[in-house]
Amino acid sequence: MGTHATHIVWDWNGTLFHDTEAVMGATNAAFAELGLPPITLERYRELYCVPIPRFYERLLGRLPTDAEWLVMDEAFHRHYAVHRPACGLAEGAERLLESWQLAGRSQSILSLYGHDELTPLVRGFGIEARFVRVDGRTGPSGGSKSEHMVRHLAALAAGPRGDGAAGPGGAAGHGGAAGRIDPGRTVVIGDALDDAVAARHAGAHAVLYTGGSHSRASLAAAGVPVVDTLAEAVELAEEIAA
Repeated sequence: MGTHATHIVWDWNGTLFHDTEAVMGATNAAFAELGLPPITLERYRELYCVPIPRFYERLLGRLPTDAEWLVMDEAFHRHYAVHRPACGLAEGAERLLESWQLAGRSQSILSLYGHDELTPLVRGFGIEARFVRVDGRTGPSGGSKSEHMVRHLAALAAGPRGDGAAGPGGAAGHGGAAGRIDPGRTVVIGDALDDAVAARHAGAHAVLYTGGSHSRASLAAAGVPVVDTLAEAVELAEEIAA
């Protein structure tokens, strides 16, 4: 099997899946439940960071205790599940995924959204077959994507399958050519600083998108290209890993 030219690892929440309204609705509903004042989208994008408890530290002025974090996390996910059904794919995402696959290139999803929730959601949009692998979080929430990225790329480097089969913790579609994937020819497209950190940690490149959790000024701190549309991100991905 040959080596792919450029492989894209897509983030899900805030990138392919435009769930900003659900995130804000869930955040403020959870805050109200916890006796905290509501937050604007601008403030959210200014303060948001991973690990998530650090985000709450910026809001509260202190790290939440382990018990407080469990309550906050449960409240957010409970409210997010209510708001999520009203959300859809980001503008132009479906066309970009199709074009990338039809050009014979490969792509995958790595998300910190729970794997058991992620896979049926991707399948429900009819795009599962665009990807050679779909991985959601299988451990506790709130952490960084870095080690998940290392495992994701290691699984891809071992040779993704194009027959709809899945490895442990992953789901795969047809997603393009099925050769081995080189992290050095891989570009992570996401909406958070942590996506760039995870890419660097795994030896991959990154392009950050302003449509999700961070402001452009925050994303610029990562020292990687920052774009306002997913179409621009895909164009840059081709150039970066060529």
